[in-house]
This record gives sequence, C-alpha cells and structure tokens, in this order.
Amino acid sequence: MKTIATLIFVLFIGVTAQAQTATEEVKVNTIEMTIVTETSTEEVSFESTLEVARLYKRDNARVTKALSFTTKRNKAKMA
Repeated sequence: MKTIATLIFVLFIGVTAQAQTATEEVKVNTIEMTIVTETSTEEVSFESTLEVARLYKRDNARVTKALSFTTKRNKAKMA
C-alpha cells in the first residue's frame, strides 16, 4: 500500500511539473558591424606655454608630522 501511494505521488508530481507553461525564448536583435579599412590621422599642434611647477624641500611635511605623533600613554611605565 505504501509503495503504491509513493508511486502515485511521484507520478502526480511528474505530471504537474510537465504541465507547467514553458517560458518563451527571448529573441536577440543582431547588429551588423563593418570593418573599417581606412583610418584618418589628425595633426596635433603643441603649444609652447611656460608652466612653473613648485617643488618643496619637505615632501608631505604636514602628513609626516601628523603620522608621527605620540601620546602620553605611549611611554613605557616602570613597574
């Protein structure tokens, strides 16, 4: 009796699974692309402008000072 009920249950699940509506396939639009055989080059004109860059002797002085801070609790305590 148990095997017959199990067999009917499995067949019922299988039939209901096949009865589901199938999803429609999504069609993809294709795009045609051609191969370019000619390339055009444009001449680039360089401007002769004088620009000044500032150089500092101390690189990132504020940053290194901020990173090298010490607090009172950093000191070793005598036991």
